[in-house]
Amino acid sequence: MMDKIILQYQISPDDFTRAGEASSDVKSKLKKMGVSPEAVRKVAIAMYEGEINMVIHADGGEITVEITAEEVRMLLKDKGPGIADIDLAMQEGYSTAPDTVRSLGFGAGMGLPNMKKYSDDMEIQTVLGEGTKIRMTVKLSL
Repeated sequence: MMDKIILQYQISPDDFTRAGEASSDVKSKLKKMGVSPEAVRKVAIAMYEGEINMVIHADGGEITVEITAEEVRMLLKDKGPGIADIDLAMQEGYSTAPDTVRSLGFGAGMGLPNMKKYSDDMEIQTVLGEGTKIRMTVKLSL
């Protein structure tokens, strides 16, 4: 029986050079813990997409990762503009990213769809003008 591990990361706005550091850190920790490669991959992709969304759209934010023997839970909180239309934002290819971001190779409109695809459970709470909270869970089979 392993104890619960809690990791916290601050995500800086508009910092594309450091975007992905938090998900890389979690990925390497999960690998060291012997988590299955498939579960590690799912967590890394889901969290990376969320991290990039925070950098592009949300003035950064905070990610809390909770690792137990059964699952990895990720809570992404930001104080960005919120998501006006979640159903629309969940459509592959839909993006509100500016051209400057697209020119860097980001903002293809796959963030939220990939977060849903690679997590076993995902819940979005958003308030326009206040920010967004996204909870994602990936089940582990150690």
